[in-house]
Amino acid sequence: MTAYAIYRLPHEDHATLIRQTDGEPAELHSLAELNGRQGFVVAPFEVNAEQPILVIRPDEVEKVSLEEREKWKEEGDYQLGNNQPQHYSLTSHLSPLTTKSHYAIDFANYHSQLENDTFRKIVLARCADENLGEDVEPMELFYRACSLYPRLFIALVDTEASGCWLTATPEILLDGKGSDWRTIALAGTMKLEGDQLNGEGETLRWSTKNIQEQRIVATYITECLEQFTGDFREEGPRTVRAANLVHLRSDFTFKLEDRNHIGDLLNTLHPTPAVCGLPKREAFQFIVKNEHTPRRYYSGFMGPLGVNEIHLYVSLRCMNIDGKSCHLFAGGGLLKDSTEEQEWQETEAKLETMRNILDIRS
Repeated sequence: MTAYAIYRLPHEDHATLIRQTDGEPAELHSLAELNGRQGFVVAPFEVNAEQPILVIRPDEVEKVSLEEREKWKEEGDYQLGNNQPQHYSLTSHLSPLTTKSHYAIDFANYHSQLENDTFRKIVLARCADENLGEDVEPMELFYRACSLYPRLFIALVDTEASGCWLTATPEILLDGKGSDWRTIALAGTMKLEGDQLNGEGETLRWSTKNIQEQRIVATYITECLEQFTGDFREEGPRTVRAANLVHLRSDFTFKLEDRNHIGDLLNTLHPTPAVCGLPKREAFQFIVKNEHTPRRYYSGFMGPLGVNEIHLYVSLRCMNIDGKSCHLFAGGGLLKDSTEEQEWQETEAKLETMRNILDIRS
């Protein structure tokens, strides 16, 4: 079966389809192994034997106009093979649903660590299940996401090792061309409602908790970049919209003359405090050991890794598609003054990004 990835960069009018026509994608077990690699990268939150870093070899690359929807629908799975299944099923690897009672237990456990000053920040994630319509295929969901969310990075990935994942994410991990590079610090979340949906969130007032959370991430990014370059600039924070949510975002632009150590830079950046916490290593270990729902490829990253250009995005607002079941993931950053109900509602707001895709009827 063919491994493939199809993605649409923010505001672009076309998608790019990458297919590996034989063999399985390369499986890597450390981000440093990405040094010198090319292809479409799919990285998990935690790298291990069951969920390696995958690199889909670009045997075939095709750009497709997003106006050709009818052509796509007529061709079914977009010429991925007449005798091949629509997508991989990985029932044995499915993440368990996070009920509200599970979330309450996790929240109490995580928040006690914050109160004891073990962590400055830690991110708690959860999983929700939804059904996929009888006549809806993953490629159709990708196309819906492109239509709904022109500002976001949209990607659909399908490999035997990972299963099928769809993401619609606002967060750049690493983006660059030549010696010009950028990354962002994205944190803090508020939901737009009513008349606010007509704007960009410019009238909203940010709470101290959200401002602190974003500053933690921005400081971390600064410390990471200082290890690789002295030529960088931070702008922000500013309010940016992503679907019906707004976040605080700082932009970092920098020069990177030596591109032979991209994997090392990624190893330093990932996972950022936006999906993990601080101190990073301790928060990461705590999450892996204690979080009710294994994240798998949620809050990892994905995107094309090329010779001249790299576009890697954190895998937020995503779902794992298995048969007719969809496993949606979302998380939120906890600080000392976080409350359980507010954090649960934040994850509900984030889950709407994927639920909206499932609810649309063509």
